[in-house]
Amino acid sequence: MSHSTAGIPEDSIEIDLDPKNWEEFRQLGERMLADMLEYQASQRERPTWTALPEGLRESFLGPVPHHGEGAARAYEDFRRRVLPYATGNAHPRYWGWVRGSGTPLGMLADMLAAGMNSNLTGQSQAPVLVEKQVVDWFKDLFGFPGGASGLLLTGGSVANLNALAVARNAKAGYDIREEGLQGPRLRIYASTAAHTSIRRAVEILGLGRRSLCLVPTNDKQQMDPVQLQAMIKSDQGQGMRPICVVGTAGTTDVGAIDDLQLLAEISSRHGLWFHVDGAFGALLALSPKHRQLVAGMERADSLAFDLHKWMCLPYEIGGLLVRSEVEHRETFALSAPYLEAIEGGAAVDEVAYRDYGIQLSRGFRALKAWLSIKAEGIDKFARIIEQNITQASRLEALIRAEPELEVMAPVGLNIVCFRFRAKNLQDADLNELNKDLLVKIQESGVALPSSTRLAGQFCLRVAITNHRTRLSDMDRLVTEVLRVGRYLLARSCL
Repeated sequence: MSHSTAGIPEDSIEIDLDPKNWEEFRQLGERMLADMLEYQASQRERPTWTALPEGLRESFLGPVPHHGEGAARAYEDFRRRVLPYATGNAHPRYWGWVRGSGTPLGMLADMLAAGMNSNLTGQSQAPVLVEKQVVDWFKDLFGFPGGASGLLLTGGSVANLNALAVARNAKAGYDIREEGLQGPRLRIYASTAAHTSIRRAVEILGLGRRSLCLVPTNDKQQMDPVQLQAMIKSDQGQGMRPICVVGTAGTTDVGAIDDLQLLAEISSRHGLWFHVDGAFGALLALSPKHRQLVAGMERADSLAFDLHKWMCLPYEIGGLLVRSEVEHRETFALSAPYLEAIEGGAAVDEVAYRDYGIQLSRGFRALKAWLSIKAEGIDKFARIIEQNITQASRLEALIRAEPELEVMAPVGLNIVCFRFRAKNLQDADLNELNKDLLVKIQESGVALPSSTRLAGQFCLRVAITNHRTRLSDMDRLVTEVLRVGRYLLARSCL
C-alpha cells in the first residue's frame, strides 16, 4: 500500500539514493557500458594523449552543487569534459613511466565489485575467499611457502610501506609497537636506483631519511654487493642497527634487476630482513623464458608486486607477500569490541585482512584479478610479458640502425632509453633538443614515451607494459622521432 506525502514537509520525507525510475536508469547504464566498451575497442584510432583545451581547467572551479542535475546530465558532463582527456595509458602506444593499459574484463570486474560494495576487512563472505585464492595463486607463482601471508593493496608503494613496517618491527630488537622508536639508529639498505617509495616509506615510518643507506650500483645498474657489505659492517661498527636490505626486481629507470640470490645470502648472513620491490619485475616469474632473471626472489622475507602494471589490470591493484605470517600479523593486528568475532553468524573471519595492513575498510579489488586469471589463464599473461620484451628488443635494434639515434642504457627487459643526437651539439644542447622532441611527440598524439636522465643526459624512455602494443608501433615511433628530431635540428640551425 502506498502512502501519500501530501501535506508532509519536504525535509521530513524519507529519501534514498536509488533511481526514481529504474527503467530509465537501466537505459542510462546500458549507454554507459556501450560507451566504455567502444572506448576500449577504439583505442588505436584515437590520439595517445590529448592536451587539455583552453578553459577546461577553469570549468572545474565551480562551487559545490547543492541541488542535483540528475544522472543523465552529470554523465554527459563526464563524456564531454573528462573522458577525452585521460593520460592515455589504455592506448597501444602509451609507454610513459610504468603503467598498465587496463582490460575490458577488468573494467567490468570493477563494475561488479562496486555493485556488490563489499568491505574486505574480513568476516564470513565469499569476496574474502576470492582474495585469499588470488593471494595463494601468487604465493605459488612466486615460490613462497603455503604458510606465508599476503594481501592485495592499492599498489607497490603501499606494499613497500607495509613490508618495511613489518621489517622494522621484526628486526628492531624490542617491542616497537609498545615502546616506539628508541635505541640505536635502524638502517635499511637499497640501491641508488631504488624506487622513491622506499625513501617515502622510511620517512613515514619515522625512521628518518638518514636511516636509508643508498648503495651505489655497478655497470649493470644493480646494487653493488661489495659496497653493501662494507656499509653494513661500517654501520655495525658505529653502533647502528642494520635491519633490512631492499632488492629491486626491475628498476624504474632502466628495468635493471639486482642480484637477488646474492642479496638474499648477504641478508641471511647478517640476520637482516630481505625485502624485494618487484613492482613490475616480479611478474617475470610467470614466464618460463625469463623467470631466471628474478631467481632469489623466492627467498625474500617480503615481496611487493603490482598487477596494474605488467599484468595490465585496471588501477588500483598491488600485492604484498610476507614469509612469516606471525610477524606480519603482529605488526598490524589490533582488537576492538566492535570487531569481536563471535561463534557463528557473519562476524566469523575467513581471513582477518584488517590484521595484516593499515586499512580497516578495503575494497573488493581481488575480483578483477580472479576473473581475469580464470578467463585468460596465467600463461596468456606470461606471453604478454614475453611479447613486450620482444618489442623492446625490436625498438633497440631499430634505434641502433639509425646514426641519428643513440641507445642510452642496456636493454635487458621492456625499457628502452634513447635520444636523438647530432655531432655538432654538446650534451647540454642535446638535452634541450630532446626535451623539445619529447614534448612534440607527446603533443602529436602519435605516441607517449616519458623521460629520464642517465649520467646527466636527458633521454626518452619507452616502458612497454601494454598488451595492445604491436611490433609495427616500434617502427612508427622511430619514424616520428627522426622526423621531429630533424625538424627541430634544422630549425635550431636557422
